[in-house]
Amino acid sequence: MSAMPNPFQPLHPTIALLQTSSLTTVVQQEIERAILVGEYAPGSKLIEAALAIKMGVSRGPVREAFRMLDEAGLVRTEKNRGVFVRDIPMDEAVEIFDLRAVMDELVGRQLAAKITTPQLKEIRDLVSEMEKAVKLEDAYNYHLLNLKFHDRLVEMAGNRKLTDIYRKLIKELSLFRRLNLADGWLMPISAGEHRAIVKAIASGDADKAGRAMFDHVMESKERTISNDLRRQSRAPTAVTLATPRA
Repeated sequence: MSAMPNPFQPLHPTIALLQTSSLTTVVQQEIERAILVGEYAPGSKLIEAALAIKMGVSRGPVREAFRMLDEAGLVRTEKNRGVFVRDIPMDEAVEIFDLRAVMDELVGRQLAAKITTPQLKEIRDLVSEMEKAVKLEDAYNYHLLNLKFHDRLVEMAGNRKLTDIYRKLIKELSLFRRLNLADGWLMPISAGEHRAIVKAIASGDADKAGRAMFDHVMESKERTISNDLRRQSRAPTAVTLATPRA
């Protein structure tokens, strides 16, 4: 059975990729990668012609890639206006966090029972890399490592349906999570939670591992809500000036 593609790895159109994938798929994956790592912010307009020139393709594959990304929930298409990177509303983000917490709890319980020594080493190494990114105050690479860490845990659980659903949810949440980690003081807290997850899984205690993963997601949800409230409080408010009477 062939390995499932990891959507959080850097991807660029190459001859090897073109030999195994359609041109449209390569274009879609590259635009998706750029959205997930924050090259295009929420609400950004994606220009079909500009992307076609940038990627060295005709506009047809870009147009079809937009359709696929719309179906995946990463962009929205507005008639007569164009294609925009989706901005997930807070109430939808909270629903995704709640669903993800339950899925992560299941993953933690399963991995506590069956994770292999090489797999345990892999996730420990990922946390070590995350801790290095914290010391360097490198939010960009921390974000990528964070995505990879959770993606690998779900992949290691071995349930392909769960992995597919999980990845779709994580893609939709990615912009929110990136905004969380843009606050540098949160990175050490996040890294500590990841270290605790690895320790719980390594203990072989399914309840402990499941709880560690569930709690991490719920803490992330609370940070997201708090950050959103802070951003709203800092946003300038519109002032309506009364028209003086004659």
